[in-house]
Amino acid sequence: MLLAASIVGVCANADDAPAGDAALYQVQDGSKVDPKTLMGWKTWRALACERCHGAEQEGLVGPSLVNSLKVLSKEDFHTVIMNGRPEKGMPPFSTSDMVNKNWEGLYAYLKGRSDGKIQPGRLAPIE
Repeated sequence: MLLAASIVGVCANADDAPAGDAALYQVQDGSKVDPKTLMGWKTWRALACERCHGAEQEGLVGPSLVNSLKVLSKEDFHTVIMNGRPEKGMPPFSTSDMVNKNWEGLYAYLKGRSDGKIQPGRLAPIE
């Protein structure tokens, strides 16, 4: 099954993707995303993650997530966001209802940024 040419996800051809990866995120024109990824971006904004990781995820006192998500697995991302890295200043977010509901969308958003498919700045839903 091919995805629409104007929508780019992890793989352009879902048949070439490992199970589950083709639906990780969808993006159109760099700033329009699927609902789950949009909620991930809204979670990013609501938690003010840019204070440590930069407005474009380039890193400040916290590491560059554009670089980190090139190697960080979804499982490792979940562990870090839930447990934090207190020794490095990263708080745990396991008690945040918003994070518990939207961590996969947040991962999808940051993965799309890391892949260079989602542009920095304001996002909107794919119509």
